[in-house]
Amino acid sequence: MAVSCDPSLPDNQYPLKGHHAAVLWFTGLSGSGKTTLAKAVESRLYAQYRAHTSLLDGDVIRQGLNHDLGFSDGDRTENIRRISEVARLMARAGLITLVSFISPFRADRLKARQVMQPYPFIEIYVNCPIAVCEQRDPKGLYQRVRGGEINQFTGIQSFYEAPESPEVVIHTDRLSVEECTEKIILDLCQRSIIGGPL
Repeated sequence: MAVSCDPSLPDNQYPLKGHHAAVLWFTGLSGSGKTTLAKAVESRLYAQYRAHTSLLDGDVIRQGLNHDLGFSDGDRTENIRRISEVARLMARAGLITLVSFISPFRADRLKARQVMQPYPFIEIYVNCPIAVCEQRDPKGLYQRVRGGEINQFTGIQSFYEAPESPEVVIHTDRLSVEECTEKIILDLCQRSIIGGPL
């Protein structure tokens, strides 16, 4: 059966890839485990399903594409707008794109969802109490906030708007990385983004 190459089509099936394009949007506080989990899911997708993926991490993007942006509300919104456009291009190429950004505002995440249409947008709320995030403090950011070195920090000086109806909720303070990963993989299977393991 011939496959259309019309770029306006959402997926074109990508038979060589063996999966559908999608955007997995990991949101949560700093230290909640977003990137750790996104990396674990990406590794599992490649190892078990040979999926074609791309991981977009907030810290890495801010060092390159968005190095000119600060942390004002306006800059945070622009940060998410730019990454949404990049994620859509990757989805259009047939990739499962994993986006790990705090993305604190519901309105910005809603716009990202709208930009991604018609590709599946799976909002994954990495829900972890701020006390646990601060205890982990993998980058030492909370310590610097408490010491007055950082301003406008999400969860302390700047508000985080938790998702109201995310596709997936992950409690990283209760589950292991492996358990969290399994929950997301199961969701992707149920949505037919991926099929059975190769």
